[in-house]
Amino acid sequence: MNRRQMLQASAAVPTLALLPACASTDAPMTEPVAPLTPPVARIEPKTIEQLGRTRVDNYAWLKDENWQAVMRDPTLLQPEIRSYLDAENAYREQVMAPTAALQERLYQEMRGRTKEDDSSVPAPDGPWEYYRRFETGAQHPKYARRPRGSEGPEQVLLDVDAQAQGKTFYKVISAQHSPDHTMLAYAVDEQGSEIYTVYVKDLASGATLPASIANCTGDFAWAPDSSLIFWTFRDDNGRPAKIYRRLARGGEDTLVYDEPDDGFFLGVGPTESREFMLITAGNGSQSEYYTIPASNLTAAPTLFSAREEDLLYTPTHWNGRWYVLTNADNAVDFKVMTAEPGRTARANWREFLPHQEGRYILGLGAAKDYLVRVERSNALPQIVIHHRGGDEHAIALTEQAYNLEMAGGYEFDTTNLRYVYESPTTPMQWFDYDMAARTQVLRKTQEIPSRHNPADYLTGRFFATSSDGKRIPITVLFKRGTPLNGTAPLLLYGYGSYGISMDADFSIRRFSLVDRGWIYAIAHVRGGSEMGFGWFQDGRRFKKKNTFSDFITVAEELIGAGYGRAGNIVAQGGSAGGLLMGAIANMRPDLWAGVIGQVPFIDVLNTMSDTSLPLTPPEWPEWGNPLEDAEAYDYIASYCPYTNINAKAYPAMLSTGGLTDPRVTYWEPAKWAAKLRPHTTSGRPVLLKINMGAGHAGSAGRFEFLREVAHDYAFAIKAVGSEEAGGPF
Repeated sequence: MNRRQMLQASAAVPTLALLPACASTDAPMTEPVAPLTPPVARIEPKTIEQLGRTRVDNYAWLKDENWQAVMRDPTLLQPEIRSYLDAENAYREQVMAPTAALQERLYQEMRGRTKEDDSSVPAPDGPWEYYRRFETGAQHPKYARRPRGSEGPEQVLLDVDAQAQGKTFYKVISAQHSPDHTMLAYAVDEQGSEIYTVYVKDLASGATLPASIANCTGDFAWAPDSSLIFWTFRDDNGRPAKIYRRLARGGEDTLVYDEPDDGFFLGVGPTESREFMLITAGNGSQSEYYTIPASNLTAAPTLFSAREEDLLYTPTHWNGRWYVLTNADNAVDFKVMTAEPGRTARANWREFLPHQEGRYILGLGAAKDYLVRVERSNALPQIVIHHRGGDEHAIALTEQAYNLEMAGGYEFDTTNLRYVYESPTTPMQWFDYDMAARTQVLRKTQEIPSRHNPADYLTGRFFATSSDGKRIPITVLFKRGTPLNGTAPLLLYGYGSYGISMDADFSIRRFSLVDRGWIYAIAHVRGGSEMGFGWFQDGRRFKKKNTFSDFITVAEELIGAGYGRAGNIVAQGGSAGGLLMGAIANMRPDLWAGVIGQVPFIDVLNTMSDTSLPLTPPEWPEWGNPLEDAEAYDYIASYCPYTNINAKAYPAMLSTGGLTDPRVTYWEPAKWAAKLRPHTTSGRPVLLKINMGAGHAGSAGRFEFLREVAHDYAFAIKAVGSEEAGGPF
């Protein structure tokens, strides 16, 4: 799958005065407020027989059997389900009503740290520089360009904010100009369901061409000569299943590649050398590539190297040959091989950079004279630059915890490398690094309008030790002067799946907690890749429980070091991190004041048994296949959060989702809340928040999204009993 990262802006503002805990004694008397009554989901037992095992799901009815149609048109949702979700939203709003003023303060603080009239650093390409910018008050950006090396005149290529007016949801996931600079293609989602339509604009006239491309995944690419667009077809179950091409200005679609395995996802794009188009097919355990030469774009794709079980590889074209990043031959943290043109099968690969345990090579990039790699050691990344002459050097950094990413560019014949640096205390900085001169220029520092002084905060990296002896990294952020005696509330964030690293980045949002005396911590648990690819392998399939035990170990380490105390910690995670939240709530409810599961993948057993869902077959390598493997069934059943809800004193629980989410479908968080509520014995609330007009990533507008964050943080603040939130639940 393609993984997209959203750049975050961030900073801090002075702590606001707390609201009084109660009204003054001379306030008028009010009538007692009736206790709030939560919705009760009806029970309709559904018995499921599978591999000789039987399970009963009382809330399966919350899944609309016509869910594919609902993704395209939310008004088609069954009335009974809509009524139940509306009732849950209304109940949550009642429970959270005492935090309304707090939510508004949190929102205004975060918005105050956002530079509203912001702009990206222009990226040069031939005669133009391309960038995107926001205007004050705008939810969405403008895509624009100007003559290279000039301050103007600007040409606006696409005004997303104008196009989004009057729409409940509108998101442009990708906008790419053609290599000849005459056209712009962009992919739009208008439901939050990740069903995209690609449009093409003629930049001379400003007109949108009449032939759009429907049923896309949002993944498309220009041919190097601008004559064609290659795009990825999305089938009815949401899978990227076929690659097509069409003439850039419209015409018939031609099938280029049809993937026979519904467990593989597809993608397409040019090599950085612009000499080939690459088609990629793969899942979390296998990959396979096909090449099409730029000199013959209508040629049939040529297999690079056949897929093999547990073999991952990614080819990069550079210096007249192929450089292949791979885990072949038990290279757990990956190595780099070379292959000659026309001889790219695995048997012909030759070693270029050997495997080194503990040095996880994340990816390769190429410029005319330089091969660049990003690697991670001891949970911290670095960029290494290799010259075609053979020498190489690294861009060195010194903070205890930071994040580093290549920002990419359009040009191949260049010595310039753009990268982004940030840390939990340091706002994002964009650098242009001259790979030949080994000098750099700071092009931009993220501006915080309400001001931010990094010296006011402390960040650190230390380790907890798991029961099996693994060192689990922990990143902490807090304000100077915050007591480390267990009295400060703690928010502990975790993910731990798919090999995705939770990097030590900068976020404007966190400071609304930290400035209130909170400690913010990230648990870099197994299932991610912070400590190498083996860290990922040690937290997947039959080792998945390591993810959960690591998170609990981190919490206990933080408690022992004075960063928190049991019952005063809020745990937070989203998507597969929501699975983590469900598991740790079941395992150690005593540790948490509250648990926030954002679009939580909570019903693992049922979801991994439903082949109609977009992510099920491709994710069997991650979780196991409970339809065919009894051992996988039993292991998933032993930890699946939804399956293992039992009577116990759960903390305050918040489950969020999006009605049109194709990744974690709305019924997972809804079923979680429905089942939790009759089982909890603590008297603390179980809340459900379903965004009825958005999908997996929440609201599309940058300020609308901040309101969602403000809601979740207000829940956390109330969960620990703060008077600013009107006291405890």
